[in-house]
Amino acid sequence: MTAVTRLLSPDDLRRLSNLHVPTRTRVEGFCSGLHRSPHKGFSVEFREHRAYAPGDELRRLDWKLFGRRDRFFIREFEEETNVRAMLLLDASGSMGYGDGSELTKFDYAARMAAGLSWLLLQQSDAVGLVTFDTQLRQYIPPRSRPGHLKVLAETILNTTPGGETSLGTVFHDLAVQLHRRGLLIILSDCFDSVPHILSALAHFRHAHHEVLVLQIWHPDELEFPFRGWVRFDSLERAGHRQFVDPAMLREAYQARVRQFQEELRRGCYRHRVDLATFVMNRPPIEALASYLSGRGRRA
Repeated sequence: MTAVTRLLSPDDLRRLSNLHVPTRTRVEGFCSGLHRSPHKGFSVEFREHRAYAPGDELRRLDWKLFGRRDRFFIREFEEETNVRAMLLLDASGSMGYGDGSELTKFDYAARMAAGLSWLLLQQSDAVGLVTFDTQLRQYIPPRSRPGHLKVLAETILNTTPGGETSLGTVFHDLAVQLHRRGLLIILSDCFDSVPHILSALAHFRHAHHEVLVLQIWHPDELEFPFRGWVRFDSLERAGHRQFVDPAMLREAYQARVRQFQEELRRGCYRHRVDLATFVMNRPPIEALASYLSGRGRRA
C-alpha cells in the first residue's frame, strides 16, 4: 500500500473529484480560470527534455545539450501555477489525542492535508508542507508535479505528534521565510495563547497571504464526558499528570472553551482570516468536501 492510498481511499477521491480550492484574494502567478492574478501575462518553469521531432519549434532547441550529446532535444516547460499553497500541519503533542479506538486529531488533520494536496495538484497549483510543534520540523517547498503528492504523503506518515505547542512563534518565523505570497492552510487545534496566534496571523496577512485555519476538535474536548475520578496525562509535558473529578470542573471548563472559541473567531474575522471548525464525529474527507463546497459558493 502506497503512502497516498494509506491516507486517501478511492471513495475519498471520488468525493473530492468535483471540488476545487478557491481563493478570494489575488495570488502570484497567472490567471487560468480558477484564481485571479495581479500580473499580466504568465511565466513558465522548465519541466524536462524530450527528443526533437519534425515540426517542433526550433527556438525551443537546447543548444547547450546538443553540444554535449550531439543530438537535438526540446526544452519543455510548464506554466507557473496559479497558487503557491502551503499546508501548515500541527504536530504538537495535543494533536495526538484520541481514545485509542479511532483516529487521533493528527490523523484526522493528516487526511485532510492529503485531500487538500491532491485537489491543489489536480488544479495545477503548487503545494508545499510544513510540520511543526515549538519549531519547524519539516519544510517541503511547493511543487506542482503530480509525483509531489507521494513526497507530501510520505512526509505526513513519517511525522509523529509530540512536544509542546508554540503556534505564534513558529508562524512568525515562517512568515519571514515565505517570500512569495500565496495561500496558507493551517491544520491545528490552535491550542496556544489566542493573542499570540492572532499576532502571527496578522503577520501573515501583512505579507498579503490568504490564510485558512482549519481547527480540529475531538468531541471529548467539547463535551468533557468523563465520569468519576480521572487521571489526565499531559501530551506535551512528559510525566505531568493530575487526578481530578470531572463533575467539579465541567461547567468552568466548557465556559473556558467557549471563551477561547469566541476570542479566536472574533480575532480571525478582524484579520480577514477564514476559520473553520471541524469536530471529529464526521469523517475527515466528508467534512472537508462539505466545507470546500460551501466556500466555493461563497467565493
